[in-house]
Amino acid sequence: MDKHFKLTNLVIGLPLFFVVVLWFVFWLEIRFDFDFVQNGIYPRTFSGLQGIIFSPFIHADMKHLNNNTFPLLILLAALQFFYAKQSLQVIVYGIILSGFITWIIGRDNYHIGASGLIYVLFSFVFFKGIQTKYNRLTALSLAVIVVYGGLVWYIFPTPTVRGENSISWEGHLGGLLTGFLLSLIYKTPEYKKIIKYDWEHAEFDSSEDKFMQRFDASGNFVNLPKVEEVEEQQQELSTYYTSIFQVNYEVVRNEKNELKPKS
Repeated sequence: MDKHFKLTNLVIGLPLFFVVVLWFVFWLEIRFDFDFVQNGIYPRTFSGLQGIIFSPFIHADMKHLNNNTFPLLILLAALQFFYAKQSLQVIVYGIILSGFITWIIGRDNYHIGASGLIYVLFSFVFFKGIQTKYNRLTALSLAVIVVYGGLVWYIFPTPTVRGENSISWEGHLGGLLTGFLLSLIYKTPEYKKIIKYDWEHAEFDSSEDKFMQRFDASGNFVNLPKVEEVEEQQQELSTYYTSIFQVNYEVVRNEKNELKPKS
């Protein structure tokens, strides 16, 4: 397993905890006949601001809750496994920012459900994987777009059908934009490729490289052109040196420094 990716308890615990909270809130609503819909996002009203925090935990019916449960389990697990350092910030700021966008652009109705967060996770995982150019994360991005690529169609306005709950495409669009923005903000230096060779640098000039000069424009191997060597004239060195200081020479006879034998 890659050293960057660790299967910790949070990889399983975080998605389960979040989903359990959603189901618990829905159970409270059914069991005690609560109506939490009014705690959702109501655009451009002061009271509707509370929905930015509460709306991801409120669902209209069992079908709505089921549709959000499985994508949350998978995407939250992927986020925690591949982006453990950024996961908490992505979830918290993703909920706040996507909810605020919905509050600004939404229709005059209550917007509820965790689908906005799903789009945040989908968008972040996809765009961040492409940006890192890390092979495993790029593969994860492609897998996400294959499995959940159909979600993109739900960011556009949909006609309202009488008797059915309308889809909050504003929340989906806000989540998608938020995920993309967070992918730009949160850097992942641990996945940055280590540069080992000169040719991997952006400022590398192949025309100055001796090896690359062996190939023509078509990629064929060629011999380097002969370089004419220009011989520089060397100044003749003098056989003696002059000095500004006075030099005294002492002449010593060429005799061996040996003791003379005693007679």
